[in-house]
Amino acid sequence: MNRASYFSPQAGRVIDAPRLTRARFAIGDVVRHKQHDFRGVVFDIDPVFANSEEWYQSIPIDVRPVREQPYYHLLAENEDSSYVAYVSQQNLMGDSDGGPVDHPSLSQIFDEYRDGRYQLRRGLAH
Repeated sequence: MNRASYFSPQAGRVIDAPRLTRARFAIGDVVRHKQHDFRGVVFDIDPVFANSEEWYQSIPIDVRPVREQPYYHLLAENEDSSYVAYVSQQNLMGDSDGGPVDHPSLSQIFDEYRDGRYQLRRGLAH
């Protein structure tokens, strides 16, 4: 398999990842966690797990997701608060029918909510 390496500031180390991965969701998509009651907007995607080892080990082993899958950075919300979440692809499902997300940082990254997803602000695309 063709692989690449990149430095992850979050993990504080170099991450080895496949050159091609199949991300189910895109930046601007609205998603919902399958087990926990929160939803959010994707604002970044890692091709494989790229957070700290401490974070990964803190997940109970019986529900710990595999590393070799896309992980999504979300502007997340639940009934009580807004926050940033880091979630494996296996734990997410689309939620475009749920309407807009209410997160205070949305306007820094996205423009309008249209057709079930957020439009990335001009000048922020790679």
